[in-house]
Amino acid sequence: MRALLQRVSEASVAVEGEVIGQCGRGLLILVCAMQGDTEDNAERLAAKIAKLRIFPDEAGKMNRCLTDIDGSVLVISQFTLAADTSRGNRPGFSTAADPETGQQLYLHFAKQFAQQHIPTELGKFGADMKVSLVNDGPVTIWMEG
Repeated sequence: MRALLQRVSEASVAVEGEVIGQCGRGLLILVCAMQGDTEDNAERLAAKIAKLRIFPDEAGKMNRCLTDIDGSVLVISQFTLAADTSRGNRPGFSTAADPETGQQLYLHFAKQFAQQHIPTELGKFGADMKVSLVNDGPVTIWMEG
């Protein structure tokens, strides 16, 4: 799985003009299931993200994780993270998981945060979404797992 994390002070996602998910201080997580990914991949990546120390402590050093700051997450499915731009001018997405598997792994990934009592909200798989955020830092991190 691939994920792009953005540390945020707030984020929201809307579908057809209606906000369907939002979070306060925490992470906006854009996630893509790749061919061959399993629930184990989703669990490992979510566990790593939950423990990632990218929030500032009293000294301003990145030393705190989501649970340390009582943070929340907004998880958005984004198959375009599978883009292959190595040839030509049109990205290819053939390495992304098929839609059924992608949706199942996306939901399983998001569930891992909720199981750790991290407030979790979602976008809508496969929908045309409008995402708004205030990137804190800015801190943006690319992860694979």
